[in-house]
Amino acid sequence: MQTVEITAKSVQEATKAAAEKLGVSKDVLKVTVLEETKGLFGKSSVRVRAEVEEAAPAPVAPPEPPPAKPGKKTSKAAKVEDPAPAPEPEPVAAEPAAKEPAKKGGKGRAKAEPKAVEATDAVDEPKPQEPEPDVVATSADGEQLTALVRELLTAANLQVNAKTGEIAGRYVNLHLDGKDAAFLVGKHGEVLNAMQYLVNIIAGRRFDNGVRATLDGNDYRRRREDALTQLATKIADQVKQRGEEALLDALPAFERRIVHKALSNYEGISTYSEGEEPNRRVVIAPVD
Repeated sequence: MQTVEITAKSVQEATKAAAEKLGVSKDVLKVTVLEETKGLFGKSSVRVRAEVEEAAPAPVAPPEPPPAKPGKKTSKAAKVEDPAPAPEPEPVAAEPAAKEPAKKGGKGRAKAEPKAVEATDAVDEPKPQEPEPDVVATSADGEQLTALVRELLTAANLQVNAKTGEIAGRYVNLHLDGKDAAFLVGKHGEVLNAMQYLVNIIAGRRFDNGVRATLDGNDYRRRREDALTQLATKIADQVKQRGEEALLDALPAFERRIVHKALSNYEGISTYSEGEEPNRRVVIAPVD
């Protein structure tokens, strides 16, 4: 089977290029999307694998009827005729999917081509979820989380102090400082985010109260919030000028909230999130 991988701006362009490279018609190609990338202001690319489908085997002819015994007449009703070939099934037209309400404003980003879905894939109906009750953290919850973080720091033999900071809704902010605090931040806060994730996993199993911790080492979160606010404002200016949506890089939930909050009062701009964790992203869109 002839196979080729092509990278292009869209599935249609990739399919056309694959057909030309293989010297066949697009109708005999099986195209599978391998990778899609989305960039700022709809600049995207797609990598596909195209295969030439093999022709179906010829139908097997039915066996010849046995010869009539001598001395007996064969009636017309008893005559065995070759069965007529079964008609080819007509393609079933898929019902048009219900259109989602358009997001407010702008030309929007270029839509990515949908990935091919195998016929064997099962589609599960989404199960209704009960609304999650509101959780409000208390000072006692803050003390529990602080004790948990200190336990982890002691086990890691790190010279870092942990103390309870601000409490907002279900979130308790814990401040980390000391000789080894810089090691807990890491490049772009990766170590701090990983430790925060670990603390919340342990706290969820140990306390099961819905309270979440946010960790801040050497005032990194405040500096990161300032940088994200400036970035969001700069991109919002470009979105308003271009009239097109912009898709930010994937961010953790608490950083996405910073972007939403920074642009909540920005005139002519709206924000929403799309995608699944850990690749969920903020979209900045113009409003008419």
